[in-house]
Amino acid sequence: MNCIADARPGGNVFKYGDDINTDLIIPARYLSRSDPQYLARHCMEDLDPTFFEQVQPEDVIVAGANFGCGSSREHAPVAIKASGVCCVIAESFARIFYRNAINIGLPIIEAPRAVDEIQPGHSIRICIAEGKIHNTSTGARHSAPPFPDFIRDIISAGGLIAHARGRLAQ
Repeated sequence: MNCIADARPGGNVFKYGDDINTDLIIPARYLSRSDPQYLARHCMEDLDPTFFEQVQPEDVIVAGANFGCGSSREHAPVAIKASGVCCVIAESFARIFYRNAINIGLPIIEAPRAVDEIQPGHSIRICIAEGKIHNTSTGARHSAPPFPDFIRDIISAGGLIAHARGRLAQ
């Protein structure tokens, strides 16, 4: 894939089911702090106790329908991003999680067919700009609707605040 700034090398896959809520992503008992690295250490702790020990930079979370449902806390995408995950691919996202992920610069892709095919431990490559997913473990290729330019600009900048600061500096 020939993508410019939006190319994500991807990595190994952590796969979860449907209705993974924000309490499973980052348990409420850790919400008294907002430090991203602290949150990352507890990301997925109640669902997958070994997640933080195993996750590497550029790994990918793949999940079923309604990922990020529940409370509308930004802590959940912050914890995922700070853990090193480069992208979350799901059948669908809870709308508030979807927007919070964009606001903090965490790439997310809705791709139901890719979710069905991709398995734990697979290695994938992602092109956010084109909405392309390549499972390098199986050779399978998948497509998803790419984000409009303005949303890709927000994600590429590292989130809405960083994007606004960049625009103001111009």
